[in-house]
Amino acid sequence: MLLKSEILSKIKKIELRSKKLVDDVFSGKYHSVFKGQGLEFSEVREYVPGDDVRRISWNVTARRNKPYIKKYDEEREQTVMFVVDLSASGLFGSKNITKNDLIAELTAVLAFSALKNGDRAGLLAFTDVVEQYIKPQKNKKHILRLIDIILSYEPKNNKTNIETALKSLNRLCKRKALVFLISDFYDKNFDSMLKVTAKKHDLVCIKVSDTKETNIPERGIFRLQDAETGLFTDIDFSSRECRNEYYGNLEKHNIFLDEMFKTAKTDVMNIYTDKPYISELIKFFKARQQKALKHY
Repeated sequence: MLLKSEILSKIKKIELRSKKLVDDVFSGKYHSVFKGQGLEFSEVREYVPGDDVRRISWNVTARRNKPYIKKYDEEREQTVMFVVDLSASGLFGSKNITKNDLIAELTAVLAFSALKNGDRAGLLAFTDVVEQYIKPQKNKKHILRLIDIILSYEPKNNKTNIETALKSLNRLCKRKALVFLISDFYDKNFDSMLKVTAKKHDLVCIKVSDTKETNIPERGIFRLQDAETGLFTDIDFSSRECRNEYYGNLEKHNIFLDEMFKTAKTDVMNIYTDKPYISELIKFFKARQQKALKHY
């Protein structure tokens, strides 16, 4: 377990790095792809040829004996929720950074981008229960608190239940929100709730992975521990049969995830502990921008 001074040092480094990325790299990109979630009534004005007749205010038109239309402004402020997996598998990292550390830094970049855009950010941290729920706010101190929780909170449980987390989110967030679901997605049976959440909110799934999980050694007997159950298993990776079974199960799970994300029509981003996430974020922003232009 890290000392408080080490946690504070980590938070400070993440803050500085994140704010620099937001200012230098992502300036304007966040707003261009994550605008307000709707239109807010502003005022009525007199109709001019070319206006959308569907916006005519019939009540005002009747009172003034000339056509008036309703004017709307984009809702600038939106709610951004980070639904973060704090199960024990997030403590794994074969390089200099764990999946949990990477989640904290990515959350910081997106949260500071939200703050710069005038949006409120909140956190729902989960294992197989909701561990922490922090209501959305709009200030720097609040964002640093979210990062602190991701880095230093000691969860009550080790396992993962994404369905429970999404059910809680949908109950707590009545209005449409921008939701970042961040996990390694080592779970199943949450496809129905994912679809429900994607319909209610603007849902972005961010899958965090470590290369060591997908590239196993080809020789030797290894004792592996499941971080979430604590169970140990001895596996002989010299056996082709064992390697094929391992990769086969991994492929089945990835196919399940791909099909589920596609069916739910949710955006997906893949990030890795041994690769820069900046390029993945930029690629995601560009893809999202092109998608928005097609709909427009």
